Amino acid sequence: MAEERPYHIYIDADWIGALPSSQAIEWGIKAALSEHDFKLAGHTVEIKRLNHRGNTRRHLANQKRYLQDDRALVVFTGLHSPPLLANRAFIHKQQILTLNPWAAAGPITRDKAPNWIFRLSVDDAVAGHVIVEHAIKKRGFKNLVLIAEDTGWGRFNHKNMRTKAMELGLNSLPVLWSNWGMAKPTAKILLRRAANMGADAILLVTNPAESVTIAQAMAELERENRRPLQSHWGVSAGHFAQRVGLDVLKQIDLQFIQSDFSFLHSNLSELAKRALAKAKNLFPDQIKQARDINPPAGFVHAYDLTRILIAAAKQAGLRGEVIEDRGRLHDALEQLKEPVEGLIKTYQTPFHTPEKAFTDAHEALGVPDYAMAYFDELGDIRLSKSGP
Repeated sequence: MAEERPYHIYIDADWIGALPSSQAIEWGIKAALSEHDFKLAGHTVEIKRLNHRGNTRRHLANQKRYLQDDRALVVFTGLHSPPLLANRAFIHKQQILTLNPWAAAGPITRDKAPNWIFRLSVDDAVAGHVIVEHAIKKRGFKNLVLIAEDTGWGRFNHKNMRTKAMELGLNSLPVLWSNWGMAKPTAKILLRRAANMGADAILLVTNPAESVTIAQAMAELERENRRPLQSHWGVSAGHFAQRVGLDVLKQIDLQFIQSDFSFLHSNLSELAKRALAKAKNLFPDQIKQARDINPPAGFVHAYDLTRILIAAAKQAGLRGEVIEDRGRLHDALEQLKEPVEGLIKTYQTPFHTPEKAFTDAHEALGVPDYAMAYFDELGDIRLSKSGP
């Protein structure tokens, strides 16, 4: 009898423009799989990369490539939301089992059954509310202005943030739109405009490259126009602290949303200690200490999501027929019977069958699982509840 060929787990992400986040996701998947000898329910798996570079058409071509692979079981996604937003109808129709450990746009998971996209990450449907509430209630800001990229992601966040801001007593939430590839002079113009509009703090919804530009521009502004930044988590990807520079970070007031776990905590669980040890063992040239897992959210979310996948495979009992096994995994993910211990929390039935659209049925995290964070003097991410 011929030996069974391995199942394939794809990571379809941006391996050029968003390499750090894509790499961290891969680390997390491999660390979790290594605890089970790189097997799902007894079946060997291999990790394969696909590079969509943030492009929706290339992403669609990659999905078709997945369908042509008779051992393709699961696709993990990367940082960018637009490819998933553009192609989610195709994903559902073709029953492409998709696990999302990063892309945050709210609508990605909010289609009714059959829904084949599962997320364990920050979710824009509630993330903007967390950022705004922190800015108003915890920091005491009274006049907010939003700088957001002019995309579906930016517009969705503006709508949600404005709703929350007005719910908490603000009259409005003005927005200044930005574009990808924004130069520093343009960023300074936007920041000065926000200050002239009366902002006592600026909300930020931009991707890593533009977030770097805005942070550097803020540090170079005349002091009377500098304002605190309360940001989405684009600043936590792409080696932001190193690209901005530690001297620049010392000159600005920046906080941003994260999931509520850090390897830099002193009281790590036994699971977290084992995960860190696995990461060091698997990637000795890249991970020598906890701070080398950067950006941490990519690793943490992918690790937890892979542990949920492993539990689903165990419950479903894979049989070696790829199409049927995709279906078994999908159904088990929506009906997990046993709790799954993760880094962020222990997951009790993290997903459900979405009986209608616009529900949280395929969201593993909720508001209690988020925290605001900041960069310390070494450029490491620290959760704000243990900091300023």
